[in-house]
Amino acid sequence: MADEIPPPPPAFGGPEPSEIIDPGEFATVASDVSARAGLELLNSPESEHHKHRGAMAYAVAAIEEVQKFIPPGQDVVPASAFTSEVGRARYEKDPGKFRRDILAIELRLTRQILADIDTVSPPHRETGPRA
Repeated sequence: MADEIPPPPPAFGGPEPSEIIDPGEFATVASDVSARAGLELLNSPESEHHKHRGAMAYAVAAIEEVQKFIPPGQDVVPASAFTSEVGRARYEKDPGKFRRDILAIELRLTRQILADIDTVSPPHRETGPRA
């Protein structure tokens, strides 16, 4: 475990790539969470979209974690970074999804969904008792 205090959720860790979870596992989390939240967004009124903000923020954080595995000066997560069974299977299925440019697009689109949620369905603010 890192000595520094981890960032607040939904972030997973500091600036270095995880030594516990591999990039394929983070990619799986991002994909699964955003797919589920996306279905919920499509099947709920805009006024309720704020309920899915946390899930999309979690997906953003997971994509950001995948990007940390790209070494400086390179454009792809190296095959050696995939150390779990799940991670290796995801990488072998489509190694192109771990390119810097593809991850940047995925991150931009997921952040845009998050921004859209904030635009169409800001969280309800609690107000104090009325006098």
